[in-house]
Amino acid sequence: MNPVVAIADRGDLCGECPLWSQREQALFWSDITGRKLSRYSWSTHSHEVIHPDLEVGGLALHASEGFVVVNSEGAWLWNPESRPVLILDSVEGRKCSLNDCIADPQGRLFTGSCFFDPNREDYDRGFLARIDIDGSTHIVDEGIRLANGLGFSPDCSTLYFTDSADRVIYAYDYRPSDGRISNRRTFVRVPRSEGIPDGLTVDAEGYVWSAHWFGGCIVRYDPDGRVQQMIKIPASQSSSLSFGGPNLDDIFVTSAGLPDALSLAPLGYDSRHLPAGGQLFHLNLGIRGKPEYEARIVPPPA
Repeated sequence: MNPVVAIADRGDLCGECPLWSQREQALFWSDITGRKLSRYSWSTHSHEVIHPDLEVGGLALHASEGFVVVNSEGAWLWNPESRPVLILDSVEGRKCSLNDCIADPQGRLFTGSCFFDPNREDYDRGFLARIDIDGSTHIVDEGIRLANGLGFSPDCSTLYFTDSADRVIYAYDYRPSDGRISNRRTFVRVPRSEGIPDGLTVDAEGYVWSAHWFGGCIVRYDPDGRVQQMIKIPASQSSSLSFGGPNLDDIFVTSAGLPDALSLAPLGYDSRHLPAGGQLFHLNLGIRGKPEYEARIVPPPA
């Protein structure tokens, strides 16, 4: 029996950024292309759009209230009761077109900037950036083609970061005291036949989970990068995943209904004959995740 069940179908063109809030006992997720942010309530098993016109390419909870949002225009502090406040649109003189993000234990934010263009080979390569809690920004790695999922190991000694276009998940040594990363190495390289790695998360045992766009699956890798488990999702464009629920052992998976990045698809892939996606899926395998950290970035002076 397939443990995967669709719990919301909002026709997301590019469902992404699932984020569980312990405070609200709710899951938030976005439709990047459809420019909307949705909320799934655990207690009522209901879902609703909470913002109908907001591009959200990455989402992190903020310790005070609301969220940090990243998108093609930069990074923003956002309380759903007010307008977003721009905190970053460039780093070291370079434009930020941001996708995905994660807060670290001290409240900093890591996020990737990318300019992937499937119609060109000479597009600008992107970078991985860190926003400190005082709002200062730093480029911490370069040469990224399509920035995607991020996650920390349970002991915070390792940061994982996905470059979807290169089909690779990188691992870095991470130092929580000052946010320094070093020693980039390849953790996983996904064969083209299995799609491309997209959003990721890390469970309480230190296993890395990756959603494979075009692969219609989520994959659990052990700390050495070996496939431990692969679970099929009834959507070929499975895009990201997050742990949540009262015991953090529920898994939520987003998907995308609009075929995209087809130049990166497996050879022979034909989107006309596959259910691309657009639904939010749920499963429970008895494996626990860990809470995501909250950002503590200070808003800029008014």
